[in-house]
Order: sequence, then C-alpha cells, then structure tokens
Amino acid sequence: MKKTALLTTLLLSGSALSGLALAASPADTLVIQSASDVPTTEPAETYDGASAELVGNMYETLLAYDGASLTKFRPMLATKWALSNGGQTYTFDLRKNVKFHNGDPMTCADAEYTFRRNLVTNDTGNSGNWFISDPLLGSVDNANDDKSITWAKIAGAVKCNAAGQLVFNLVKVDPAFLSKLAYAGQSIVDKKYTAGLGDWDGTEATWKQWVGKDLTASPLAKKPNGTGAYQMLKSDANTYLFTAFPGYWGKQPSIKNVIVQKVPELAARQQALLRGDADIIEGADRAVDEAQMKGKPGVTWVDDLPYVNAPALFMNENIKKKSLLGSGKLDGKGVPANFFADANIRRAFAYAFNYGQYMKDVQGGKAKQRTMLIPDTMLGYDAKVGKYTYDPKKAAAYFKQAFGGQVWNNGFSLTVNYRAGSEGPKTAMEMLKKNVEALNPKFHMTIQPEPWSDMLGATKRGEEAMFIIAWIPDYADPDNYLYAFYSSNGFYNGRVNFKDALLDKWLDQARATVNPAERARLYSLVGNRAYEQARYIVMPVPVDYTFYSSRLGNGITKANYNPFGNRTWAEFTKK
Repeated sequence: MKKTALLTTLLLSGSALSGLALAASPADTLVIQSASDVPTTEPAETYDGASAELVGNMYETLLAYDGASLTKFRPMLATKWALSNGGQTYTFDLRKNVKFHNGDPMTCADAEYTFRRNLVTNDTGNSGNWFISDPLLGSVDNANDDKSITWAKIAGAVKCNAAGQLVFNLVKVDPAFLSKLAYAGQSIVDKKYTAGLGDWDGTEATWKQWVGKDLTASPLAKKPNGTGAYQMLKSDANTYLFTAFPGYWGKQPSIKNVIVQKVPELAARQQALLRGDADIIEGADRAVDEAQMKGKPGVTWVDDLPYVNAPALFMNENIKKKSLLGSGKLDGKGVPANFFADANIRRAFAYAFNYGQYMKDVQGGKAKQRTMLIPDTMLGYDAKVGKYTYDPKKAAAYFKQAFGGQVWNNGFSLTVNYRAGSEGPKTAMEMLKKNVEALNPKFHMTIQPEPWSDMLGATKRGEEAMFIIAWIPDYADPDNYLYAFYSSNGFYNGRVNFKDALLDKWLDQARATVNPAERARLYSLVGNRAYEQARYIVMPVPVDYTFYSSRLGNGITKANYNPFGNRTWAEFTKK
C-alpha cells in the first residue's frame, strides 16, 4: 500500500532538465534530487511520498500538524474549528483573502467541492479518499461498489452553511478525523478552475459519471492550481520547476525557486550534494549513507529521529498455497494449513527469533524493539506490554505443547518466502530457520526468494505462510495501525486469517470515542492481548535519520521533526 510523507521522504532516504548541468545552486534556489518518478500532482490521487512532496507545497489543507506533535494541529486554510453533536459534526471557519495561483479567491464553495469530489471519485485502494469516506458515508467504497451511497448522502456529508462555514456531518464518531484532514491528499482545489478544465462540475446531474474516476493524469494534474506558497512553472518527465507565489496569503518564502529532479543514480545524487549542486537528495540506507555522507564537509546529519513504520513478521493461520505445505500434515514432511492457528506455535516462533542479533547485524545497532505495532511516541503505546526475547528453552517448551505434542514428536517441514532483493527480510528468515532447526532435528524450514509483485498478490490471497511487511501509515493515529493489523475487518486480515472477538471489541470501542485516556486504555488492552496470543512477531525498528546541505537553514532537527508532515520548502532558508 502506498502511503505519504512530505519533504521527509526525500530527506530520509535525489535527471535534471535534459542537457542541463547545474553549478552550485544559488541562494534563492532549492534543488532536490530523488530516485523515482512522481506518479501524480493531482491532490485527489495523492497516495505516495513523491506526489505528496509536490502537492503539499502547491496546495494546502484545512489544518496541519503543529510542529513535532502528532495530536495537536495548527490552522492553515481553516482558522478555527469546533465539534458538536457528540463529536459527529465539525464546523470550520475558513481563512479570508486567500487566492489560488490563477488569482481566483478561495471560498467555502471550493472546500465543499473538494471533499465532495474526493467522495465521488474515490477509487478505493489507489488514493487516500477511502479513509474520509468511511466516517462521512459509512463505507470505504464508492457508489459503484456500495449502492447505499447516494448523492443525498454525499451532499449532506459536507456542505457550506449560511455563515460560509464548512460543515462535516459524520455518520459515526471518528477520533482520527482531524489527522485525516491534515493529509496532503485532502488539499483544497479551485472549483471554477477545475471544472473549467473539463473535470466534474460539482452537480448532482453529473456526479454518477465521475464515480470511481481515476484522476491520476487529470487536467488538474497537468495544470496545478493551489493556494500554496509555491506554484509550478513547468515540468517534463524528469524535472519540475516551481517559483514562490507572489499572491500567497502567508509569509513569502525566503527561497524563491525550487527545482525537483529525477536522478536515478545514487552516486550522481551524492556527488551533487557534496559539490553543492543539490541541497536535498534521496539517500540509500543507513550503512551506505553513514559511510558516504555522514561527516562530509557541507552535509548536515540529523540522527535519532522517530521511525513511524510498523514492520511485522506475519504468521498466516490459514495457509492457502498447497505448495508451501508439503504433505499438508504433521508427519515431518509438511504442515497443515492451520499450522499457525495454534498459539503455542506462534509463541514458539516468537521466542526463536534473535531480536538483538537482528538489530546488530541488520540495523547496525541503531534500532529498538517495540512492545506494540505502533510508534512509541503515539497515543496508546504501552511500554509495559510484554516483549518476546530470544529464548530457545521457552521456544522448545511451546513447540512441545503445540498440537498436543505432535509437532515436537513428528517434526515439520515449512516453506516460507521473502521479498527477492530485500536483505533485511532474507537475513531475518535465515536467522529464524537456523534457530528453529537447532531446537529439534525433525524441524525443517525452507526459505526462498519471491518477486515482490508475486508475493504481494499471494499475501492478499492468503497464500503465504510467513512473511515480513512494514505498515506505512496513512495518517498519525493508532487506529490506522492497530485496526489494520488486528481487526477482523482490518487491512491485513485476509493475510493472517484470524478472528479475535476481544480485539474486535476493543478496537471498535476505541473508534467510537474521542476521549484520549479511554482510547489509550483500550489500546493497552489490545497490546497485551496481542502479546499474549503472539499474533505477530513485532520486528525491531531502525532509528531514523536525515541529512541535507549545510547551506540550508531552519531544517529538520530532533526538536521539530514530524514524520507525518515536516519542513515545507517555504520554511527553509539558505546561505
């Protein structure tokens, strides 16, 4: 699943205009080099970091994260907001005297049109509009896939009142709603301008023609028109050129021009930064970046930043690919499809994984082991929840209990796949194989690489036995993590195939309250239950870092770092 991080995407990890060779970038120009294409500059389709990088600087949302906080927000195109109706109605006062890049004034009609357009065109799974559709319409699907969605529901979900305020009417309480509105894909677009390009006109008469419409290459994507501090001048396959918008409602940026280039070669990006030709580049991984960039003249390195992804080793409780099961029995030559449905098996594997060795060998010692599958800085994280440690004796004890002793007495043969070309998952599986087979000569694991596209499809169909995937969040809320992993209706349920009534109850209760203390209590219960049942192996996470040109001022620091929406171009200064 594609997810977003704004400028941080490039900072954490770098072809120029055809034939253009840059000298050291001037003080009024920011040069950014990345390795990949930008899928779209259409806000309604923004669901990846590269797109959000550009969209988040050309367009603006109603609100944004306040500094490093994941729970506090600051006004953007909205100046204030209020909750009513038991947390199901949000009313926003909109900023006055805001202009789009073409000179049109921003009004409530533009905001109303934006969110209705997102609900209408919602192409579930390819954009982030599903997660606002859920609280506003009671469904993550669009009207083609869910016939209960009508124009009346869409028009009632978001509308302007007589006072010119924007009003959202939720069908159910959503404690993460403000976080969702801060997401770059919910940026406000110009109704008159967008419709004038041949897009949806915003009326009931034509809405059905636009249901589920793919807007990735829309006219608006080709000719962006936002309210942000920067406007796009031109672009080609490899380069985007931006300049500061003179009519911007906020403070004028210190840096006037921005160039975003696609430079696939890592060495070329590294040299550009070291020469001063580039100010921000996409790096590689910690081992490479530390060796090549850390401590070099002209490079600012910032370490010990929070990591927000949640990697887990999945154990599928109903393996649907027969070729991975061998004999399909506990006869030493295979495993049954429900092999991981026995909690003792899951606990045994959890104790057989050497977390400390993994952190040392794969993550260079710059890592930590979490208790839960959410960041340790997020609401609901409970440091007191238990953690599995490498303990061969406990692993053996649980294997002896599994399936009434059959596993220990008869042995098993299990085949697992890992993502081809991914050294971390490969090493993790090799370590697990070595440790498990050392417990009993009747235990056998075969690990094999599989192309990512094949593996991703197989996990969706519930075919893989064990695999490692990291959840990359859509927005800063624990529900986005824990519901995905543990709910019977969560994103990953078809990959792990378990139903836990207690987890379902607590997760649903947490969704139904806006009380932070109550949510934290419920998520603590989820964490403890998940640990006791060993639903996943919680993988160690790396300590994050970033680097950029020392010529940049007001850059990312440990004090202001926010992985869900960090320094925009307008916030930088340059020497």
